[in-house]
Amino acid sequence: MGVQRNAVIFAWILLLPAVLYVAVIVAYPLVDTFILSFTDASLKRVTNWVGWANYQKIFNETFAEVIIRTFVWTFFSVSIKMIIGVFGATMLNSAVPGRALFRVLTMPPWIVPMAIGIFMWGWMYNGQFGMISGMLQRFGFVDAPVAFLAQGSTAFWATIITDVWIGVPLVTLYMLAAMQAIPQDLYEAAWTDGAGRFYRFRRITLPLIVPSMITMSMLSLIATFNSFDIIWILTRGGPSGETTTMIIDTYRTAIGSNKYGEGAARAVLICIFLSIFCVCYFRLTSRVASGGKR
Repeated sequence: MGVQRNAVIFAWILLLPAVLYVAVIVAYPLVDTFILSFTDASLKRVTNWVGWANYQKIFNETFAEVIIRTFVWTFFSVSIKMIIGVFGATMLNSAVPGRALFRVLTMPPWIVPMAIGIFMWGWMYNGQFGMISGMLQRFGFVDAPVAFLAQGSTAFWATIITDVWIGVPLVTLYMLAAMQAIPQDLYEAAWTDGAGRFYRFRRITLPLIVPSMITMSMLSLIATFNSFDIIWILTRGGPSGETTTMIIDTYRTAIGSNKYGEGAARAVLICIFLSIFCVCYFRLTSRVASGGKR
């Protein structure tokens, strides 16, 4: 009995650093933000309790458009990254000449500091001297310069393309590691039975990398939903709010307008949305991965 008790105490001692980290770094700011969302905190010295007023302001405004835009932006960005990442990992996992060089070439978007990469894309999107607009004019697709970041529809897709460029290398390397963990005996047995390349991918590779795809898509979803740098550097949420997502709106409210209480309410709402969405997404994808048995 004493040995078992000592083992439990030793286990708690080992867990203590992690528990303290979660309590100080995660739990306390989360609880403090939740409490702050019920106040009118700002630069003034006196802070009053306002109850649900901050949340009522959110839903009384045009915040529904911001929510929908955030989910659309996240959906397309994550979907494109997963599709390109899986396809790229499949190519890099194949026995093709120069495979090592191709693996190295996938790294620059991930290695280059994010701010520098985003500024580079901003120059490319420029309508007067940007490379993309210049190439479109040179090949006759457009007659005049195209200011991609000055128009709502093109600015929205421009931010998605930039986010995909930054996120694809990580997805590709992650999926490549998952593919390389598959036993080669399965491929050799299928090849002996006369299975083609596409059949082996559909019956062996794809089912075995589904758990990794679920994990990677979940991590990418959380990071993309909370992505701030790309949109802020390229458009600052414009033009006319066409690229304003929930995280941009939260920053503008809390930092730009010094309305910390309202900003905290928006941050709490983001946390709730992400939690609900992640739980539903995980249940759905787990059900698909298990063949609908659960």
